[in-house]
Amino acid sequence: MKHFDHLIIGTGQATGTLLGKLIPTKTAIGVIEAHKVGGSCVNYGCTPTKTLVASAKAFHQANRGDFYGFDTGNLNLNFAKVRERMNRIRNGSSDGLKSWMENTSNVTLIFGSAKFTDDKQVAVNGETYTADNIYINVGTRPSAPPITGLDKVDWLDSARLLNLEKVPEHLLIIGGGYIGAEFAQVFRRFGAKVSIIQRGSQLMPREDGDVADAVKEILEEEGIAVYCNATTKEVTQTNDQKKVEIEVDGAVKTLYGDQLLVAAGRMPNSDTLSLEHTKIKTNERGYIEVDNYCETAVQGVYAVGDVNGHGGFTHTAVNDAEIVLDKLFGGNRTLDGRIMIYGLFTDPPLGRVGMTEKAAIEKGIKVLKATRSMNKISRAKEMGETKGFAKLLVDAETDLIIGASILGVGGDEIINMFATIMHSNIPCRHYRKVVLVHPTVSELMPWVLDGIKEVQEKNAG
Repeated sequence: MKHFDHLIIGTGQATGTLLGKLIPTKTAIGVIEAHKVGGSCVNYGCTPTKTLVASAKAFHQANRGDFYGFDTGNLNLNFAKVRERMNRIRNGSSDGLKSWMENTSNVTLIFGSAKFTDDKQVAVNGETYTADNIYINVGTRPSAPPITGLDKVDWLDSARLLNLEKVPEHLLIIGGGYIGAEFAQVFRRFGAKVSIIQRGSQLMPREDGDVADAVKEILEEEGIAVYCNATTKEVTQTNDQKKVEIEVDGAVKTLYGDQLLVAAGRMPNSDTLSLEHTKIKTNERGYIEVDNYCETAVQGVYAVGDVNGHGGFTHTAVNDAEIVLDKLFGGNRTLDGRIMIYGLFTDPPLGRVGMTEKAAIEKGIKVLKATRSMNKISRAKEMGETKGFAKLLVDAETDLIIGASILGVGGDEIINMFATIMHSNIPCRHYRKVVLVHPTVSELMPWVLDGIKEVQEKNAG
């Protein structure tokens, strides 16, 4: 039995943050990884997918040469080179993290599946390890809805889709959330026919209707078929052809495609850890329950990242690690002090922070709203990227910004400015006085507030 001062299970993004502070203490650190170093973000999520998004946008923009005033001739996509670039970047990130751990004297990297045998005792490959502090960072995995016939079909999840060696002729996507929307646009721009099947009444159910409708319009303008209020009744396969029967507003429709992506949710990997041998608790969805400092029901055992259900993003996983480190070394960060922020990396991207309009109204807040279309912003027009709009929400009683949705060029970057404003409790009337660089998209954000007005509930987005 080997004892560590710190034992980390999983190597997602929170692990690098933890190691950055723990390694200099010269204490003994164990790191367990069941699969590939780097977790979902590096291997199957942010890194490879945003690499594909960049390639797809470059190819799309090149095809707009006539709009910008030049002739690009006949463009041909080399998907093998696209994949080579993607794999080079994601493998470099994974290999770099692995090399760092293997070449750090007080870190021991252990490959294998971790199983708890007691509150602070873990078995891997027949060896048992104990630690003063244990950090569970095992993430989530794609889950499939109960669809008749799906278990007999060669369907893809978001990880297996990245292994395709050629662009599909027709990519069918079950699920209209962020993963589905991003992959739909990427593969459409690469030349595939794409259809999205969304069970709910709108794409991206977390978002306000005006935002979701605008994203849907953008995707449809690029030739993507979007079926909302669509129930997938049955899936079958003949040779390489997938047949999907859906019901849309009471009418039955049959879709055929050579590839099927299921992007209808994820589930936590807590069920792989044998937590029944511990006092660690999970909720009804399998997420590990934690307190305000990411500590579980067992003192000294923490759950960080997607597995605790408090975020589901790389940046929230990193912040989880920072919260734990504050608890260990002094600091005041907590989960309830975090303002939720995230992005949808379609083109144009969506950046969102704080509350939605719908959630604010449901909470009984007197909401003021200001919007501006991107086609009213000079820099967006100059760049030829005028799709989308900006929406700011303000609490009428406090004059504080409580939410922002920026769907448009630079939205994924601009939203960080609003996170800073909200974190710092800067009143919107003070933000309105800020002088920003011209010509930029972000310079018009304070001016958006000039059109602010009270939201009537029936008109809520």
